[in-house]
Amino acid sequence: MSRLASSLSLQISFSVLVLALVQSKLACMFWLKILINCLVLGLDTSESAKAVCGAWLSLVDNACLGVFVVELGLKIFAFKRTFFTGKDKGWNAFDFIIVVISLLGNTTLSVLRALRVFRALRLLSVLPQMRLVTEAMLHTLPSLLGVGVLLFIFYYVYAVLCVNLFGADFPQHFGSLGASFGTLFQLMIMDDFGNLVRPMAEKFAYAWVVFVSFVLIVGFVVLNLVVGIIVESINEIKERKNDKSL
Repeated sequence: MSRLASSLSLQISFSVLVLALVQSKLACMFWLKILINCLVLGLDTSESAKAVCGAWLSLVDNACLGVFVVELGLKIFAFKRTFFTGKDKGWNAFDFIIVVISLLGNTTLSVLRALRVFRALRLLSVLPQMRLVTEAMLHTLPSLLGVGVLLFIFYYVYAVLCVNLFGADFPQHFGSLGASFGTLFQLMIMDDFGNLVRPMAEKFAYAWVVFVSFVLIVGFVVLNLVVGIIVESINEIKERKNDKSL
């Protein structure tokens, strides 16, 4: 009985030690290794860098992957079932998936090796600020869906309008509904706006009214509405976390 009690006591002490380790400030600094790994993955795309220090890049990359795996294993051991069922179950599952993808990318196949870049996404779960922004983005999805429908309506109205107004004279831009959608998107991001609009404005004086109104409505009003929704969501999440901490 004494041996059993001693063994249980040792296991409990070890579990507490591992739990303290994964929750320590040292563990919170693991985001540095993610940045180092991102730097290595970037250098690995350069032929000149690989020619100079390719072996070192491979060594550091494998070391970072080993740290990822050990860190994940320690967390699973420390939290046990609560790793996938606790309050951070979403982020823990996210970390687990990223590590599995990283292991799949640790191969000689170029297609699978490209998966290694997904390790950079772990910054979303490690840094509290990134967690906040990511949670805000997910929280705003229902509201953004409504904005997306509104955006599509404006796009569709202007796409049909431009096909009817300019399609016959400028078929390369507005000859079909699909081409009209593509050109309007190009105008929305102000990609070569002047060179696109000027020939139409020379032939149709009202072209400026159509395109400027489109950019103002879609490019500024609707997109600023999206930014406003995200900012409001971030403030709501901050207030909610502050209330829980009180």
